[in-house]
Amino acid sequence: MTRKHYGGRDFGTQRRLRKESFFKFLMAASASLVLLSLVLILVIILWKSLPALKPSMIIRNPGSGYYLGREGGILNAILGSLQVVFGATLLALAIALPAVIFLNNYLRRKSWLAETIRFSLDVLWGIPSIVYGAFGFLIMITFHLRASLLAGLITVAMVELPILSRALDETIKLVPSELKEATFSLGASRWQTATRVVLRQTFPGLVTAVLMAMGRGLGDAAAVLFTAGYTDKITTSLLQPVATLPLAIFFQLNSPYPEVQQRAYASAAILTLLILLVSLASRRLSHRLSRHKIR
Repeated sequence: MTRKHYGGRDFGTQRRLRKESFFKFLMAASASLVLLSLVLILVIILWKSLPALKPSMIIRNPGSGYYLGREGGILNAILGSLQVVFGATLLALAIALPAVIFLNNYLRRKSWLAETIRFSLDVLWGIPSIVYGAFGFLIMITFHLRASLLAGLITVAMVELPILSRALDETIKLVPSELKEATFSLGASRWQTATRVVLRQTFPGLVTAVLMAMGRGLGDAAAVLFTAGYTDKITTSLLQPVATLPLAIFFQLNSPYPEVQQRAYASAAILTLLILLVSLASRRLSHRLSRHKIR
């Protein structure tokens, strides 16, 4: 059979080159769209926040009449968000890490129990955070509890738990099975293999997963809407209400005063900066710690 030629090249090659060029264009357009979206969000938030973005916003609590346009800041919300996200991440990690070690070192990878656990985590990951907030609120009503820092961080921990667990699970799966078998052949127990070999190899992924969960918890408003409450003071007890940046933005945007609305955009800029710092720290630490991995 003879092949069709076009311009000295075979027709099939020309067709493959056109397909490759088309998909290259689609990938470049998609990447450009993502980058453009990020730039637009940052530019619009910064432009709207510049009139109110002052150092006094970061170092002062809301004063009397703050929501009427008078002086004050959002120090209470910044510290409250950090209290909630650090407490929630530690709680979620304390549950997720042993569970993932059990899942990958004590169960067969394709066993029905392992697959059921992974499916359940995927379902939990997909549940909207407002549902976790409503569940936490129901628990509070059942046990006659008040909105507090403790209730808020428990609710945010439930939001972070499936994210952290699945990220750790996928990271541990990348550890070569030959490495585990080598430790077993040397007489190491499953627990020793998990804690001294597997976790060492997956430490960069562990750090990345923790910071990724922190970024999700830091910007979540729906989970703490019903459970954490709100206060204009700095929270010093687990049983006191706590302010968070997402709720501070929500309350300020609902104000009819333009000055307060500008402060909402300034709060959004601060929150975006915190999440950006967490993301950059995640990439930096992952790159630096990956040198300790066995390849």
